[in-house]
Amino acid sequence: MPNKFQGLDYYRLDDLLDDGQRMVRDTVRGWVEERVLPIIAGHYREGTFPLELVPEMAGMGLLGATLPERYGCAGLDNVAAGLIMQELERGDSALRSFASVQSSLVMYPIFTYGSQEQRDRWLPSLMKGESIGCYGLTEPDAGSDPSSMKTRAARRGAEWVLNGAKMWITNGTIADVAVVWAKTEDGIQGFLVEKGMKGFSAPEMKGKLSLRASVTSELIFEDVLVPDANRLAGVKGLRGPLSCLNQARFGIAWGAVGAAMACYDEALRYASKRIMFEGPIARFQLVQDKLVWMVNEITKAQLMVWRLGGMKDAGTLRHPQVSLAKMNCVAMARECARMARDIEGANGILDEYVAMRHMQNLESVYTYEGTHDIHKLVVGADVTGYEAFRAGVHPVGE
Repeated sequence: MPNKFQGLDYYRLDDLLDDGQRMVRDTVRGWVEERVLPIIAGHYREGTFPLELVPEMAGMGLLGATLPERYGCAGLDNVAAGLIMQELERGDSALRSFASVQSSLVMYPIFTYGSQEQRDRWLPSLMKGESIGCYGLTEPDAGSDPSSMKTRAARRGAEWVLNGAKMWITNGTIADVAVVWAKTEDGIQGFLVEKGMKGFSAPEMKGKLSLRASVTSELIFEDVLVPDANRLAGVKGLRGPLSCLNQARFGIAWGAVGAAMACYDEALRYASKRIMFEGPIARFQLVQDKLVWMVNEITKAQLMVWRLGGMKDAGTLRHPQVSLAKMNCVAMARECARMARDIEGANGILDEYVAMRHMQNLESVYTYEGTHDIHKLVVGADVTGYEAFRAGVHPVGE
């Protein structure tokens, strides 16, 4: 009989996975148990990222996991890659965010839209964790509406002059390369801005009450000269940055399931051992109501992301389907974390328990890479044919 306190699988989803996918999942799960959980509360408390874990993540093939073996990557299918994100976020959103940015927002655009020279230069070192990347799209006044970005790149011979600022950038301060999107005369284009370029700085943002074990930064560009060889010439317009976000949101949906599973496991364990009125609180109807809600919602989300991975592998996945999964799974995980903390009572506010740390992290995940409400409107536009987030009446595709 499986351990009921380790990895909720109420509908035997393991039967839907192949041996390779289960091996990937179990390897990352074991590593998180051994290497992440003993130290992550301390990093969260101090507001530091466990940078020493990056070479270990790279050594397991967790960075750029779906990219070709030609660049040293693992060449995994998307279900296996999703399971990696699930297990990393069982540890902490910071680990999943790091891997998600490195893989989906840096390595993916270089592989998809970059030149062969850019791929050969950056992908092997990013895969090994020898180089770290970040992704510059969001700005102080341009979050859900990236078309209103103010960062500009002007052509000057064989170079581009970059001016502007980005905000809420994971990995920014520790990054060796930033994938930066800027407006040009020919539309929005992507640039590889390297650490040390004159006029480029990435101060870390402090004072966060969420994602405290993650590095979050500003990116500032003051007449930064970027060679044209650093331009991602394979795409123009919003399709480029939004396609990258679609990759990341896929992983976020899986990661949220992992956070919810961690909270459920802890809440069930606590309820089974916490004695109140001469017996475990797990026997109380109201406690069981919360646990059953979690089982129900996590199981539905597990089936959703498994199907999402299958469609992605088959090439039939559409971006509104990713929006639905990101929206659903994160909201579900957020509520699971709150219920788990409720079951744990006063003890739940201590950082030796995981629920409140996940709850605080999920407050950020709920609104980043597309807020919950924006994803609702994306799905709404898909099912009705009308875009509600623009003024006036705009049929989809207009």
